[in-house]
Amino acid sequence: MAENFRVLLSDTLAPQGIEVLKRYPQLNFDIKTGLKPAELAAIIGDYDALLIRSGTKVTKEVIEHATRLRVIGRAGVGVDNVDIPPATRRGIVVMNSPLGNSVTTAEHAISMMMAMARHIPAANASIHAGKWERTKFTGAEICNKTLGVVGLGNIGRIVADRALGLKMKVIGYDPILTAEAAARLGIELVALPELFARADFITVHTPLTDDTRGLINAAAFAKMKKGVRVINCARGGIVDEHALADAIVSGKVAGAALDVFVEEPPPRDHPLLALDAVIATPHLGAATDEAQVQVSVDIAQQVADFLIDGTIRNAVNIPAVTPKELEILGPHLTLAEKLGRLAAQLIAGAPTSVAVSFGGEAANLKPDAITAAVLKGLMSGYLDEELNAVNAPYLAAERGIKVSETRSREVTDFINTLSVVVRTALGEYEVAGAVLGNRAMRLTRIDGYRVEAVPEGYFLMLHNRDVPGVVGAVGTLLGEAGINIAGLELGRDRVGGTALSLIEVDGAVPPAVLEKLKTVSAITSATLLKL
Repeated sequence: MAENFRVLLSDTLAPQGIEVLKRYPQLNFDIKTGLKPAELAAIIGDYDALLIRSGTKVTKEVIEHATRLRVIGRAGVGVDNVDIPPATRRGIVVMNSPLGNSVTTAEHAISMMMAMARHIPAANASIHAGKWERTKFTGAEICNKTLGVVGLGNIGRIVADRALGLKMKVIGYDPILTAEAAARLGIELVALPELFARADFITVHTPLTDDTRGLINAAAFAKMKKGVRVINCARGGIVDEHALADAIVSGKVAGAALDVFVEEPPPRDHPLLALDAVIATPHLGAATDEAQVQVSVDIAQQVADFLIDGTIRNAVNIPAVTPKELEILGPHLTLAEKLGRLAAQLIAGAPTSVAVSFGGEAANLKPDAITAAVLKGLMSGYLDEELNAVNAPYLAAERGIKVSETRSREVTDFINTLSVVVRTALGEYEVAGAVLGNRAMRLTRIDGYRVEAVPEGYFLMLHNRDVPGVVGAVGTLLGEAGINIAGLELGRDRVGGTALSLIEVDGAVPPAVLEKLKTVSAITSATLLKL
């Protein structure tokens, strides 16, 4: 007898998504919207699946009461309204539908670009006010202009494709895309400073991370040509809003089109909203009927497939493995993603290959999920889409990254080891770690230097000549800056040669302190790492 499942829809789903659920007699669903967390917690124990949008808050308390819940499905991309760690610990799969909004968001960026270039919002307001000001609203053609696309993930690529159809020249920046892969898309891959210097229009399509926050800042505007126009339909904060306002007032930037702000809604006295050269919309990138239908259909189908067949797609917290396998793989998956994130902070240039090596008992593990976790960690800071164990290998292949795996059952210093070698056109970078018998993790090697550190938090990585006094000088500088040292690991290639210092600190080290550390004569590089 087929198993029956109870599904709760706590936010409004498009009718087409509900029709998907109706196709399966095994699925019995209830629609109860507008529930507060306490109300949801009181009833969630009766359900196998929960379908949500952005309105429902799935808190830790809700998850603690979800005694039979197997899957949470989010119609859309963002899952910030779900407390993922406790869901993962309970073995609940958290899925999203990341692709349904891509075309809609890309089309909005193109629409904003054209509306800005032709002053359409201002001209519309003028004519509604009874005026006829043709000369005031003379615009700019986009044909034969150069569009600079910052971030060539799924949305960025669609924008580039549409722009090529409009006969624009498209240049792009993406730190993990090879020039060959970009060329196949009709995009000329360039460094970020060159993109700033050449583009007539610049559109950003990256996630908001520590690396991309303020990416388009005063220094970037200084590199741009006079009369450039800027579009941001990605995330508020990627473009420095105050620097943008100054650049418009100075005449450097001719216009800006913004769908997102750091603070939403923006305050009424926001400096950008006082400028005629700025057009803005209230975060409408994904707001079309078609997109709302698509994400609803996608998530309903994904949840149905998971409940009935056990198929996992677009999971943000669990790879495509069985619960029994996950129990064994869990710490290795976490370590793999951390090694990928660490490698991403070390490399220079786009990765061309990734080699994952399994040593000791790790050689007996299922490699696909672990390699996918490495790729997720490596690429997650660069793409405008959610990565998971399903799509990370696909996205790596799409970017021309060759992935390989090797195994050796020989036991060295640790029972099991995991190492990652990332190659770029500029060099080769290696990181390695181990999972101990108590499931604790250790970072064991960076670029040939032996270390032993818990891969968590902030680390200051220094390369220096192996001479006396370096640790004391560094400690003094950090102490003067009010930065506490939580741990210290030292490695060297030989006595009197080159050394690597890995200093665990309690928080981020300001750029000014990093620059000051580089003035110590023995130190050749200083980098802040975040795991």
